[in-house]
Amino acid sequence: MASLLPFSLPKPNIIKASTSTSAPSTTTLIIPENLNEKFGRKGIKFLESNNIPMVELTVRNGSSVKLSIPDAHVTSYKPKVYWKDDGFEEVLYTVGADTAKAKGGIGLVINDASEKGSKASLIPASQWTVKDVDSDAIDALQVELSCSGGTLDITYVVSLYPLSVATAVVVKNNGKKAVTLASAILSHLKFKKRGGAGIQGLRGCSYCTYAPLPSPFELLSPSEAIKTESSGWFGSEPNEKPGSWKVQDVPFTILSNKLSRVYAAPPAERSKEFYYTTPSKYETLDQGRELFFRVIRLGFEDIYLGSPGSFSEKYGKEYFICTGPASMLMPVVVQPGEKWKGAQVIEHDNL
Repeated sequence: MASLLPFSLPKPNIIKASTSTSAPSTTTLIIPENLNEKFGRKGIKFLESNNIPMVELTVRNGSSVKLSIPDAHVTSYKPKVYWKDDGFEEVLYTVGADTAKAKGGIGLVINDASEKGSKASLIPASQWTVKDVDSDAIDALQVELSCSGGTLDITYVVSLYPLSVATAVVVKNNGKKAVTLASAILSHLKFKKRGGAGIQGLRGCSYCTYAPLPSPFELLSPSEAIKTESSGWFGSEPNEKPGSWKVQDVPFTILSNKLSRVYAAPPAERSKEFYYTTPSKYETLDQGRELFFRVIRLGFEDIYLGSPGSFSEKYGKEYFICTGPASMLMPVVVQPGEKWKGAQVIEHDNL
């Protein structure tokens, strides 16, 4: 098990949850009944929705995560957040959940950055298979997916705990040449209202306006994300120009304005012997629901943060932001035979 998470697991006896036809490019997923027979256990249930194989993890306190298997897309995270029995809240903003065209949620992005301007995804579409599952009683559950893209073997581990969910990726380069990866784990988080969305914990960090990585899960395209918005009461974040670096000088930022930023050490600073890096964690705050969630990054160098402003209205009345750990400004170079690991943890104390 490619676990990057707090509890250690024994090495599994791996059974592939896929079968191949005579055409090497075609993969047929085993139906959920067979997945349950091989991998199902208490708290881990395989099911089908609109002909899409899904897995749902549920720990003892009722917190749950739902994952679409073919595209490794986390479409739902409902933690227990109140002291009452029915105190569960959907944290993720997902459009068309449980369908082949679901957007939002938590999406893994691994793009080719070998050439300037290259945007090709290195993850094959709908090629993920179940590699293994494991658990520690029913207070810690994991499912491991895998796929191959060119010379890369990619493993994605989704883990659920009573107070957190973690997504971890391991990329191994089996080729003879180095590969350059622009990567991120981007989470679309739901908020009750536009004026009540905020973030804290990034004071003193350098940032600049930057488009998000293109992704099949995006709600806003890179061009939409950095498009200025000047009408209405809110408008765009003032005086933000691409390529211009600033330092966050306030402890708490309201995300009602439209913005798209990367928080990172500027490339010029990274050549120095000592420089300030982004913090390993920060917090999102939903004033409408009086909830906050802590986002923790591991392995990634940058933090992406975007808010849609009035662009959110095309999806409904609720608001959302897009954020998560990333390696965007300085892509990761994985040498032949080497591995690269990165992870995100979303945790809370809302009990």
